[in-house]
Amino acid sequence: MRASLPGIPRGGISYRNDRSHSDSSSDDRSSDDRSSHDRSSHDFPGNDDPRQRLIVALDVSTAAAAQKIVTAVGDCALTYKVGMQLYTAEGPQIVRDLVASGRRVFLDLKYHDIPNTVGAAVAEAEKLGVSMLTVHSAGSGKMLSAAVEAAKARPELIVLAVTVLTSMDENDLEKISIRGTVEDTVMRLATIALANGCQGVVASAREASTLRAELGDRFAIVTPGVRPAGTNVADQVRVVTPAEAIASGASHIVVGRPITEAADPAAEARAILGQIGG
Repeated sequence: MRASLPGIPRGGISYRNDRSHSDSSSDDRSSDDRSSHDRSSHDFPGNDDPRQRLIVALDVSTAAAAQKIVTAVGDCALTYKVGMQLYTAEGPQIVRDLVASGRRVFLDLKYHDIPNTVGAAVAEAEKLGVSMLTVHSAGSGKMLSAAVEAAKARPELIVLAVTVLTSMDENDLEKISIRGTVEDTVMRLATIALANGCQGVVASAREASTLRAELGDRFAIVTPGVRPAGTNVADQVRVVTPAEAIASGASHIVVGRPITEAADPAAEARAILGQIGG
């Protein structure tokens, strides 16, 4: 994949907030006293380039299929999601190839295990050069803290905690003995994640506005289950349009099949950028 992917300048996208990198002498707080959100210094909302908000999901089974999508999308997207399907089929090389071509990789493997195992996995993901990765917020504060600690080797790496999958509703939660509304559950899990140092969460845009109102702006909300108006929602339940997601407070949206299965993926990506860039 590395040989045939066109490159993107590495300076083309940033999640960092340059204002936080001023002379350290102007800040009399010790590093230990700063919150994890201050240390991470990510400026999630308010990016002028809408491409910084769009993540294209490479939910395919081969490197060749992924390469075809990335080439077809061109410079209309800068960040690509590598999830369980593609990673299981092709392994870490697919991540190395995307990173080598200048793309940013959102590694969506949803780590959920004992703290030591998750910390070790995050350390390996950091070595691959991924920009974002996911852990399950239900894995406990200790597990989340282990993931965050392992990611500190590269401060720009964003650890995102998955709250409630967008394929689930309250009936699904009740069946696994989780009481209360989806919104209550998302809020509870997001609060735990942020308290343990995660720089953001994965949640439906239907909960994003409440998350912003209750927990503020200094963290990422990555929203899957995004479908342009009129497209098939497939196996998703809590679905919104790209514009609705951004208006609700999402910092990033994940879009897969509407782009990757389009006759012209670049045109579809541009259309979505137009919806979220206003």
